[in-house]
Amino acid sequence: MREIWHGGDRYTADITIPSRGDFSFVIESYDNPLATWIHDAEIKIGADVDAELMCTIGVNLFEEVISQDPAAKSLLKGAIAALKDAKLAPLNRFGIASTPEIRSYSAANPLRRLATQSEKYPVRADHPRALVGSWYEFFPRSEGAMENKDGSITSGTFKTASLRIPAVAAMGFDILYLPPIHPIGVTHRKGRNNTLTPAPSDPGVPWAIGGAEGGHMAINPALGTMKDFEDFVAVAKKNKIEVALDFALQASPDHPWVREHPEFFTHRADGTIAYAENPPKKYQDIYPINFDNDYKAILEESLKTLRFWINKGVSIFRVDNPHTKPVHFWGDVMRVIREESPDVIFLAEAFTKAPMMHALGKAGFHQSYTYFTWRTTKQELIAYGEEVAHQTSAFFRPNFWVNTPDINPFHLQSGNPAIFAIRAALASTLTPSWGMYAGYELYEHRRFKEGGEEYLDSEKYEIKVRDWAGAEKKQVTLAPFITLLNKIRRENVALQRLRNLRFHHAENDQILAYSKREGDNLILVVVNLDPNFAQETTVHWNMDSLGLREDNFEVTDLIDSAKYQWSPFTFVRLDPTRLSGKVVHIAKVKL
Repeated sequence: MREIWHGGDRYTADITIPSRGDFSFVIESYDNPLATWIHDAEIKIGADVDAELMCTIGVNLFEEVISQDPAAKSLLKGAIAALKDAKLAPLNRFGIASTPEIRSYSAANPLRRLATQSEKYPVRADHPRALVGSWYEFFPRSEGAMENKDGSITSGTFKTASLRIPAVAAMGFDILYLPPIHPIGVTHRKGRNNTLTPAPSDPGVPWAIGGAEGGHMAINPALGTMKDFEDFVAVAKKNKIEVALDFALQASPDHPWVREHPEFFTHRADGTIAYAENPPKKYQDIYPINFDNDYKAILEESLKTLRFWINKGVSIFRVDNPHTKPVHFWGDVMRVIREESPDVIFLAEAFTKAPMMHALGKAGFHQSYTYFTWRTTKQELIAYGEEVAHQTSAFFRPNFWVNTPDINPFHLQSGNPAIFAIRAALASTLTPSWGMYAGYELYEHRRFKEGGEEYLDSEKYEIKVRDWAGAEKKQVTLAPFITLLNKIRRENVALQRLRNLRFHHAENDQILAYSKREGDNLILVVVNLDPNFAQETTVHWNMDSLGLREDNFEVTDLIDSAKYQWSPFTFVRLDPTRLSGKVVHIAKVKL
């Protein structure tokens, strides 16, 4: 361990876990008489207090060191001779016996006496995917969907959706998240924009799980067959993409559980089953689970469902609203699945109070959605970045999503392409895991109502027909920039780490500067947070934090390959308003 600052009595150490699994570490403390002697002798001999005694003690300690490490004799024999030489002044003797080389040796090879160990501290090393990933979300029913001449929509299927996978892979995403793919209930089905009066053609909300065709272990027949899903997973794996499946513990009124396990649900005084609510929102098409009635049966049914999809090739689960279920339930689920399938990853979709989000991490969730979506100012981003990188990283791995089907953030509702680029640059470089919901690259931004953060014509309630090829042809897409961001992430290990985030002072409150370093890989990021105007500033790089000793250093901007000579005080200007507008420097330092 090394002292953080001299005399502060605070120490730190880096531990590299050799492989995935459960480990423990201990902290050992001991008496180091050689270091104590150097400290005491420097004071006492300098004050002419017990000077001869201190020299004698030094001789004894050096001889003890040589008896334990004979290789140290060549370093210490001169010191021993000097300490024994009564012709020399004690202060001169001490100077010969406490050279920088001897002090360094003492620090690196302490005499350990009275060694004691702390309790064992557990530490778990998960699959790398638990920390690092680029997530992309799409609804299979929208991929390959077609609008017919009469205005009706033909749903996409797993077969048509699989044709979209190569494009997702080409953008550099390595995790493809699918909302629930199960049969959708008919009772109280929601129509467009959450209406309670659906048209016969409305497909329903995927999270209203369960119908005549089955429940959580069945496929929505509109998407195809189980074989089609297995083929879809195979195409994804061929494109080096892992499929993440939604795990939503809830049921539509038509779910088989309602008939077979009525005890899974809460019954109101009038005998009806309570549906989900988040006032003023009502989800009449969804019944939440009551874990108090038959906990064991619910746990077994959940494990049965997870095992089923794991056997189908699913290695990642995005868990819907885990904070509305008992935390100890997730602890039980994670423990069993970890023992059976240790490489399976769970993402918590828990937009709730921080203590609950942290509790879910401690219960076993590998990562979580975060508040990044609502952190927009420089001060907010710095505070939140410091929190997730340095305060909670031992138990909470963040995943920065720029949008979701439920969240159309206020800052995106202008449709300004620059803000879409800015948020993607931030999300993809601040943390090792980030996510994007389909349509973001097309700058989809229309809000359902003033003051709200829901999408107009939300894909939760209808099938979206998107013209990917047309957008690419017209160059009305952020896909090339997204592709470049993911390429930069993939090629720079510093961006695949969480705890190495360091912020640096920029004089302009509209410009955020930060760095990440892992070994010889040093990345500097400067972002203009203003999508409407050019901003310029001087960035004051903390050279000690960067690990740089030269006053000037060469960087290559990974966005446009431009090379610059930067210094501890670097002037930058970022202008998003030009045709080739630039919102971010992602600069790799030549070391």
